[in-house]
Amino acid sequence: MAESLEALRSRVDSAVDLQAVVRTMKAMSASGITQYENAVSALDGYFETVEQGLVACLKQTELLHNAAKSGEHVPVAVIVFGSDQGLVGQFNDTLAEFVQQKLTDITGEKKIWVVGERMYGHLQDADLALEHCFNVPGSVDGVTPLVGELLLATEHLWETGEQSPLYLFHQRPGKLSGQYKPRMHQLLPLDLRWQKALQEQVWTGPSLPETLGSTGLTLRALVREYLFVSLYQTCAESLASENSSRLVAMQRAEKNIEEMLAGLQHEYHHQRQEAIDEELFDLVAGFGE
Repeated sequence: MAESLEALRSRVDSAVDLQAVVRTMKAMSASGITQYENAVSALDGYFETVEQGLVACLKQTELLHNAAKSGEHVPVAVIVFGSDQGLVGQFNDTLAEFVQQKLTDITGEKKIWVVGERMYGHLQDADLALEHCFNVPGSVDGVTPLVGELLLATEHLWETGEQSPLYLFHQRPGKLSGQYKPRMHQLLPLDLRWQKALQEQVWTGPSLPETLGSTGLTLRALVREYLFVSLYQTCAESLASENSSRLVAMQRAEKNIEEMLAGLQHEYHHQRQEAIDEELFDLVAGFGE
């Protein structure tokens, strides 16, 4: 049975309203991608400064021999960056599967911190022991406080002076729009190969670097900054991937709405014309009588 003109008009109006919402969300996602990508780029210069500081320290001291501890009961810090909003496709699902797969290859007592309620739910359903759930930042301004909370939450693992392993899991943007790929990054320990590569870097300045005060204290401060920048970049990349996924979903939704709206408007005008024709026929018939 054909819908009434009033029902069709109502469906057309609803589709138009939904189209406006989708366009707004699409614009917000596009803006989000730009701001998080810019945040990552802006940190490149600071990261180079921190790295140069590490080079200066390591040129004046022996390599750190506090290698990671090993064993089934050794604490292993794991931070997973997910999403706590919808309309992101398989963003959380693919990352959760990746985390479960990779964690089986990591030995030790795993302590898992999760960013994003939806990701927390996925990992909880997989019977993983989770330490805490953090809210996903709503803007670039919220990334720094989150990174500070993550450092505070995990720093007790290094109170003994030994570097327990630290693994980061997140979605990383792909080359094309809407593409992302799960990534595992082992941030700690600062292995000897990494330290030696820094120590062997050629200093570009006119004189050899020299640290003031305690080299050990300076080195620990720089390592903390290294951790901060790495966590910040990881979080920003995850948020850029999330917004990219949402942008593609909104583009797909916008196309579907346009097709549905075109069909509804065609049906509405067709039925409206039929109603007008019927009224004209009735008038003509009545005039003839």
